[in-house]
Amino acid sequence: MYRALSPGAIGLKVSFQEAVRLAAAYRFEGIDLSMGPIEELGLETVRQMLAEHHLLPAVTGMPVDFRKDEATFEAGLERLPAFCQTMAALGCTRVVTWLMPWHETLTYREHFEQLRSRTARLCEVLARYGLRYGLEFVGPATLRAGKPNPFIHDLDGLMELIQAVGADNLGILLDSFHWYTSGGKAEDLRRLSDDLVVAVHVNDAIAGRSPEEQVDNQRAMPGETGVIDLVTFMRALQRIAYSGPVIVEPFCAWLRELPAEKAVAATAESLDRIWHSAGL
Repeated sequence: MYRALSPGAIGLKVSFQEAVRLAAAYRFEGIDLSMGPIEELGLETVRQMLAEHHLLPAVTGMPVDFRKDEATFEAGLERLPAFCQTMAALGCTRVVTWLMPWHETLTYREHFEQLRSRTARLCEVLARYGLRYGLEFVGPATLRAGKPNPFIHDLDGLMELIQAVGADNLGILLDSFHWYTSGGKAEDLRRLSDDLVVAVHVNDAIAGRSPEEQVDNQRAMPGETGVIDLVTFMRALQRIAYSGPVIVEPFCAWLRELPAEKAVAATAESLDRIWHSAGL
């Protein structure tokens, strides 16, 4: 596993060129990608920038909106091959997204079947280009409170969906906050494998709140509060010889107020902290 920077996840508002420079300066080994910089700068320029700074193209987001009506999904699916071709050309083989843990109108089984069908079609296209697809369950009970039709919000539910889809390139975007807030245990992590984990987010939870009281967009830097057992979490990744990116996604207000350089430095320090604490 390796450290990767997601500028958006820590609230950076800098150019892609500056984000690349900062990632390299603070010893990140990878950076996330989107189509914006590629369309602005050109594929070859982005490739050269990454190579010159010794950065891996760690991960990218799923561009197809599968959460809305059928017409929206089909339109996005038609554009997906061009996206896949671009990412494959850059060597960015990990595509990720998150699942909403409730639905306005669909029952659990209706939502599950729609998602199963659409995910299978997405995986089929991604597989043609050698791309993997990671889904993230969203754990906090506070996000489901008062909402209709609760949906997948823990590892068991996500594993059921992955098995139902049956695609070799489908796996998990594993987030320490969602593992914690969903009531995840160490034994849950033992079920994982490098083939199953597509990407990893690390963060900490707010002190003084139970797992059930945590709020999705209120988190802390990895190792900042010690609420989440990141030693167990990181050692579990080491045991499965996880080969992908570890990305800080803290939704941390004080971090977003820092100048870009200090924010990246603090992010790097938080990763060093949990690596050291886990003895890695």
